[in-house]
Amino acid sequence: MTEYILAVLAAYLIGSIPSGLILGKLIWHTDLRAYGSHNIGATNAWRTLGKAAGIAVFLADSLKGQAGVYMGLMLVGTPLAAVLCGLAAIVGHSFSVFLRFRGGKGVATSLGVLTMLMGNVTLIVFLVWLAVVYTTRYVSLGSVIAGFLTPILAAAFGYPLEYLLFTVLAATLVIVRHRENIERLLHGTENKI
Repeated sequence: MTEYILAVLAAYLIGSIPSGLILGKLIWHTDLRAYGSHNIGATNAWRTLGKAAGIAVFLADSLKGQAGVYMGLMLVGTPLAAVLCGLAAIVGHSFSVFLRFRGGKGVATSLGVLTMLMGNVTLIVFLVWLAVVYTTRYVSLGSVIAGFLTPILAAAFGYPLEYLLFTVLAATLVIVRHRENIERLLHGTENKI
């Protein structure tokens, strides 16, 4: 039990590292919280600082999810530990201890976790997200649709119950974190990229 607690705490702390804030300040000398949506995630970095910044933040946030799963596999070595640590990294990103329990929306970090747990689901979800964003120019719409689709695909591919529960929890968190975006989409006031 102790190893589970240590692994989850380590994954949460990794997830809590505010990649967008750090990269924005170090490389672009900009605090993302002062611009655009005031979010430290990849979408606001893209809109505020440009394509390179958006990609850099996306990759850094995704790596946090991968590192979280790795903590579970390295310190405990069970599928349950991998899932719990992946979730802890996403929660850390969304509710960072370093940012007074605020943070990003968890999309890139969730994708990082998915790449470690379910490669085929990751590929399909990413392609759907890309297609939606490319055709509509709404990152939030692509993220919500991808989140909704993930548990369905995990069930269709017959992944273990732990993985299926992870997809339901992660998708719920991503969708809930996008509730303001959903309202703006419904009112036609959401920002496009």
